[in-house]
Amino acid sequence: MKLGILGGTSLAKSLGKKYIDAGLSVVFGVRTDFNIDEAEWKVLNRFYDRLCPFQSAIIQSEIVLICCENEHLAQVCQELKEVDLEDKIIIDCTNGDYDKKLSTGNTQLIRRSAPKAIIFKAFNNLGLDYPNSDVLGIVKETYFCGDSNLEKIRIKRLIELIGFKAIDAGKMKNATLLEAFYHLSREITWNKKEESNYHFKLISV
Repeated sequence: MKLGILGGTSLAKSLGKKYIDAGLSVVFGVRTDFNIDEAEWKVLNRFYDRLCPFQSAIIQSEIVLICCENEHLAQVCQELKEVDLEDKIIIDCTNGDYDKKLSTGNTQLIRRSAPKAIIFKAFNNLGLDYPNSDVLGIVKETYFCGDSNLEKIRIKRLIELIGFKAIDAGKMKNATLLEAFYHLSREITWNKKEESNYHFKLISV
């Protein structure tokens, strides 16, 4: 199984390295003007030749994780439209810009661009700047949702493979709720005016 991780973000790099260390084949899809001067990206590209354009990464991969910045999502979605996505699994790891209606603009855009793909949402609680938002490595869980019950087991195992607890949040209609958790944590962080970041942990009583 090959994973394609789209986006030149810290989250993309961090998840990619975790999956590489777990023994999976990973390719990173980045925009054509992406600057790979950062040392860690240079190493990934020089020794493993894993960086390629968005469309190439999509074509090569069985499962695609979208971890790009919002300003580049339209380009990613355009590339999705131009590729045969039947039987591919797409995981939306992004968060749309905050608004009070909790509309998941990113998720809806991806779903419209990839009608034949199986769509899930996961890892968005980490944020695109992960692991900088969790320098102590305290966050050990992520929520995921999707409509394919058959593939849910596979996504759960994929999440658990790199050490996260996978918490099933139901159908894709709940993607709005997952984004609400992310935006609330950012609001708490901002209002505290501290160096620390704030995250949620699920407990049962």
